[in-house]
Amino acid sequence: MADDGTVFVRIGEEEREVGSYPGASAEEALAYFARKFDEVAALAELLHQRVTQTDLSAKEGADGLKRLRDAVKDLRAVGDFPALFVRIEDIATAVEVRRATENQERSAAREEAIKAREAIVSEAEKIAGQDEAKVQWKSSSARMRALLDEWKSAQRQGPKLDRETEQALWHRLSSSRNSFDKMRRVHFAQLGSAQAEAKERKEELVAQAESLKDSTDWGQTAGAFKRLMDQWRQAGRASRADDDALWKRFKSAQDAFFSAKDEISAAENVEFEANLKVKEELLAQAQAILPVKDVEAAKARLRPIQEKWDAAGKVPRSAMKRIEDGMRKVEQAIREADQQKWKRTDPEVAARAHSMATQLEAAVASLREDLQRAEAQGDERKIKKAREALEARESWLAQARAGLQEFGG
Repeated sequence: MADDGTVFVRIGEEEREVGSYPGASAEEALAYFARKFDEVAALAELLHQRVTQTDLSAKEGADGLKRLRDAVKDLRAVGDFPALFVRIEDIATAVEVRRATENQERSAAREEAIKAREAIVSEAEKIAGQDEAKVQWKSSSARMRALLDEWKSAQRQGPKLDRETEQALWHRLSSSRNSFDKMRRVHFAQLGSAQAEAKERKEELVAQAESLKDSTDWGQTAGAFKRLMDQWRQAGRASRADDDALWKRFKSAQDAFFSAKDEISAAENVEFEANLKVKEELLAQAQAILPVKDVEAAKARLRPIQEKWDAAGKVPRSAMKRIEDGMRKVEQAIREADQQKWKRTDPEVAARAHSMATQLEAAVASLREDLQRAEAQGDERKIKKAREALEARESWLAQARAGLQEFGG
């Protein structure tokens, strides 16, 4: 401090005038200018701690560093300026380290953001590229809307992408959405047309069903309802509301007919059970005819049973096959016995049997003579041949004579 009260500070070899504090002692003047230095030094220390020990951004650190340097540049104070300059350089280094770290983090975040956006776009392209016949429209449409929301959220909250990359990805996403929307519009337009046709066709089927519901031609009408049901399945789908309403009318008509039919069937079953008892008794009488010994007597016994059988009427469906098959077996047995008898008495067949037997008798006689001559000659080859031929004809002759006995010959 000079005699005139001016205060100086030495920085290296340079001595810089700081100022003066009129009316104060040297100690007071020096203390005043030292406090001014300490204030800036404290700011430097605080900034250093924030840059190195907190998550202060590099930009905020650089802004603080600039303000600190501006403050030091024109600082009129007394203190350890070389140490302050070192601290400022430490802060500058720490800011650059923080900037480099942030750049790396931003780069990594951009890469992750690009992957996330790529995943959104790829899924949208996959949805748009589905086979139209296999698209689940409700879930696919909801997912496509959700992907757009995810994209917007990534734009608002995620790292900024470079313009070229973002535009390329957005173009792909937009194209996929447009393609899917077009496919959906075409599908539902076609579906609307198909549903209208299905509605018209089902209205026709409902009208036919309602016209048949009061029919009492049970068998034919039941078949008609079955055909209508087949046509209903083939008619396709109308809208849910139309389909439900039309099905309710169709089912109501169908139920009305079959309920009436079931009531009649229940009444008939009471009658049919009585008929079944009658036919079971008749079947037992018919089965008692077997085995057939006298065809004419068997036919005579069966005839009145058959007449009563026809008059007995229908039996329950559950017993029909059993009871009818039983009677058929009895009738078949008598019919086969009758055919056997006819064969035995057929004149034409008998004549053929006599002719065959006569021819075989002549052949046997001739072969016996051949065998005798061969034996007289002692020719073993001829003997063997004649004997084999004779044995074969004798066997045929025995069969022919057995057949003649059936004809009384």
